[in-house]
Amino acid sequence: MADAASLRGIKVMVIDDSNTIRRSAEIFLVQAGCQVVLAEDGFDALAKIADHQPNVIFCDIMMPRLDGYQTCALIKKNSRFRTTPVIMLSSKDGLFDRARGRMVGSDQYLTKPFTKDSLLQTVASFASPSATQ
Repeated sequence: MADAASLRGIKVMVIDDSNTIRRSAEIFLVQAGCQVVLAEDGFDALAKIADHQPNVIFCDIMMPRLDGYQTCALIKKNSRFRTTPVIMLSSKDGLFDRARGRMVGSDQYLTKPFTKDSLLQTVASFASPSATQ
């Protein structure tokens, strides 16, 4: 389990069209001391990223209008956010989905439903001391 103190101040964005997934992630992350920014879809996320500058981004794959692959690709094409870790969220655990995620620049893949531990461990794996500055 990730040490909550190590996650304090980390800014995490969760992009998912499911209110349940967004709220679950928000509760887990806030309890661990993270700052949380929520977005309902890719367009909503792109509008908020520049303002909030998250340290880590979780992005659902299956979303209306702009899917997770498109959203991730747009985030990674922006020079300011190219190095921001993007973790794809999906209820599918297929090799094709993982490979497609890598092709658009995702840094990791987390299968839904995720546990509190898996979510926090994923954040901790990308959180560096400089990320909280």
